[in-house]
Amino acid sequence: MNPHTIRQIINLITHTIAKIETINAESLPKTGACVIVANHLGRLDAMMAYSYAPRDDLAIMVAEKYKKQAIYRFVVKELNGIWVDRFNADLVAMRTTLNRLKAGEMVVIAPEGTRSPTATLQEGKPGATYLAMKANAPLIPVGIRGTEDEAVKAAWKRLRRPRIYATVGKPFTLPPMKGKNRDEALKEATDEIMCQIAALLPPEYRGVYADHPRLKELLAEQK
Repeated sequence: MNPHTIRQIINLITHTIAKIETINAESLPKTGACVIVANHLGRLDAMMAYSYAPRDDLAIMVAEKYKKQAIYRFVVKELNGIWVDRFNADLVAMRTTLNRLKAGEMVVIAPEGTRSPTATLQEGKPGATYLAMKANAPLIPVGIRGTEDEAVKAAWKRLRRPRIYATVGKPFTLPPMKGKNRDEALKEATDEIMCQIAALLPPEYRGVYADHPRLKELLAEQK
């Protein structure tokens, strides 16, 4: 089964079990390397990417814990996904992702590293930042809401489809990686990524970045 067919099946499933609205989908490039950076609320987020991203060369990073389940192993393999150890420096996943970007593919990363327990933005980790800077690839922020596990389950219990929104932001780039003050540069660039995502979300989703000066600048530019 080829990736296009599986992507179509996933699309059919997601639109059957949820009402999905993608806002500003035209901002997603149809070709060329790029990194989609999105917030992570629930288990449906990975499937959601195949609804708002238009490409068959889409590669999603998937936590290694799901390797234990045969269905996940099959789907990730067929979709050419990337297994990643979220708790340790996974050099294999890093190299694989960089090679995919160099080949011109689209990669999806959740900078928070795991689902948010509060449904609000948690502090971003530098992995996505490092990859984007190393590959010199543009980033596309995506703000997702409505995929919280509890909200989804509550809707299904009432035999209703949860309403899910994916808001796509404008592509942006990060400065190249420099030798000096590397940690400081990574932190600043990670904050930029997270604030770009926060600017696409309602106030109640912005979490630890709600009062960040850079977010206030981005929100002012939207007016």
